[in-house]
Amino acid sequence: MADLIVMSAKATEEDINRVVEKIKSLGFQVNISKGEEKIIIGIIGDTRGLSDENFKLLPGVVEVISILKDYKLASREFHPENTVIKIDGVEIGGEEFVMIAGPCAVESEEQVLKTAEFLKNKKCKILRGGAFKPRTSPYSFLGLGKKGLEILKYAKEKTGLLIITEVLSPEEVEMVAEVADILQIGARNMFNYRLLQRVGKIDKPVLLKRAFHAKISEFLNCAEYILKEGNNKVILCERGIRTFDSEFTRNTLDLTAIPVLKRESHLPVIVDPSHGTGRRDLVIPMSKAAIAAGADGLMIEVHPKPEEALSDGFQSLNFEMFEKLIEEIEPIIKTVGRRF
Repeated sequence: MADLIVMSAKATEEDINRVVEKIKSLGFQVNISKGEEKIIIGIIGDTRGLSDENFKLLPGVVEVISILKDYKLASREFHPENTVIKIDGVEIGGEEFVMIAGPCAVESEEQVLKTAEFLKNKKCKILRGGAFKPRTSPYSFLGLGKKGLEILKYAKEKTGLLIITEVLSPEEVEMVAEVADILQIGARNMFNYRLLQRVGKIDKPVLLKRAFHAKISEFLNCAEYILKEGNNKVILCERGIRTFDSEFTRNTLDLTAIPVLKRESHLPVIVDPSHGTGRRDLVIPMSKAAIAAGADGLMIEVHPKPEEALSDGFQSLNFEMFEKLIEEIEPIIKTVGRRF
């Protein structure tokens, strides 16, 4: 089974094209990653039964590698360099540490604009806010829908902040993509394969949240669904898993997932300590820990008046608390060699 063709950095364009044409002639797609020391050509498709002998003797080929994991495109072997996603001057996955913040749900124009105006001067470049809200109870606030998207669009026009918001179904992808700079797939939809395939066909970054009961391998396989469709702008988000202890926290924030994901995959990793703990008093300490563990950014719930929030007020920071968060994490960000 052949998955990766490692070629010498000195391989000629003719050598590379010969390998690429060979792969395509066998019915597979190709992904090429060029580094200073070697060139890696990934074979996309079901490679079971594909012999290494098809490539070993071709000029410029140094090694043929088999990837035993189901997630190939998401794997570090397939793409050794970190993926850096660039959106209008913001880089996710590079040296820049990215802050995503805003209310859990879009409740009103006043609420969103007040929050956005505050955040734009507090190291935050991406505004979060749910127009469509999947809730455990059908009687909970389910969001403003299209009206919520209009409010987010207006907030971007007024403040210049990028927008991330959740999409719930394949049918809504186009509508949400008209407003959102990043589409969010929530934890409840991580296993919604039709939705994953649909966002894989658009040219917009996708933030994929880990389901609260998902193993890391399952998480990466769901990212694979998006990557396989051609969208390589995938951001992974650790947002807590469900464990036996619900007395003190809503979920258990799995900090070990950060270095594991960074080792296993080249994709950026964002951490959501708001959902990860379910308690505003734990957001700052867990944010610090996430940064130290290697996260590329944070997603924080912020509300002008959390006590009046229609969704997740108990885990949302008010403005004063968010300022305290920024003040306390900035030295850690510098210490780990990152910058806002």
